Order: sequence, then C-alpha cells, then structure tokens
Amino acid sequence: MQPQPGQCGRLLSLKDVVRETSLHRATIYRKVASGTFPSPRPLGGRRVAWREADVESWKADPVGWCGDG
Repeated sequence: MQPQPGQCGRLLSLKDVVRETSLHRATIYRKVASGTFPSPRPLGGRRVAWREADVESWKADPVGWCGDG
C-alpha cells in the first residue's frame, strides 16, 4: 500500500532494513553507493532511516530496481 500524498509513510532503521532484506549492513551501504539500493534519508545528527515504500519497491524487484532520485 502506497502512502497518500502528504504522508511520508513508515521509516525503517538500519536494523529494520537488515531484517526485511536479509542483507548485511555493509552490503546495504555498498548497494546504496552503487545505486542499486534505496538511499537512506537523514533524520538529524548521525541518524538516518529508509522509507518503507522504497525498501518494499526494492524487495519487489531487487535486480531491476532503479532509484528515482
């Protein structure tokens, strides 16, 4: 289910993303750097989070996933 306009949806911590994808944290950051995994959003300070919709989109098609921005 996609969030409605004006709603950001749920935010996932790195721990949540690891659990959802079964990828190691280093693999997640390597894929982010190569553009083959959604980028995290800064929350302030040193905290980041991934939009759940972005991770779900990647899970639906990990090989063909292409970030929109």
